[in-house]
Amino acid sequence: MYIYDVQIRTRYNETDKMGIIYHANYISYYEIARAEMLRSTGVYSYSEMETAGIMMPVVEIQSKYLLPAYYDENLTVRVIIKEMPTAKITFFFEVFNEKQELLNTGMTTLAFMNSQTRRPCRPPQKLIDCMKNYF
Repeated sequence: MYIYDVQIRTRYNETDKMGIIYHANYISYYEIARAEMLRSTGVYSYSEMETAGIMMPVVEIQSKYLLPAYYDENLTVRVIIKEMPTAKITFFFEVFNEKQELLNTGMTTLAFMNSQTRRPCRPPQKLIDCMKNYF
C-alpha cells in the first residue's frame, strides 16, 4: 500500500454562502493530491507522463462528505493506493482538518491511455518498478 499526504490551505473563493468549502472543490483537492503523489515518486509528473504519450482520464469518482471544511483551514489530503496499477489505477482519499477530524473520503479511478491511439495501455514500467516496493 502506498500512502502520501498533501497539505492544502482552503481559500475564500472555495466557500459557499454558508462559509463552508463547496462540495465540488474536494474533487480539485483529489486532483492536487494525485498529482503531488505521482511527483513524489520521483518517476513521473503528470506532464512528463503526457509527454511520454500516456494520458490518464478519470473513469470513476466517488466522494462522501462527513463534516464541513471552512475558509483558511489547513487540510491534509491523504492519498492511498491499495493495489498495483494495471490498465487502471485507483486512488483513495481521506481529508482531515487541523484537529485531525475526518471530513471527507473519496475515490477516483483513472485509466492509462495511449495518447496517439486513445486506447487503454499499461502504466509506464518505471511507475510499476517504483510502486512494486509497496505491494
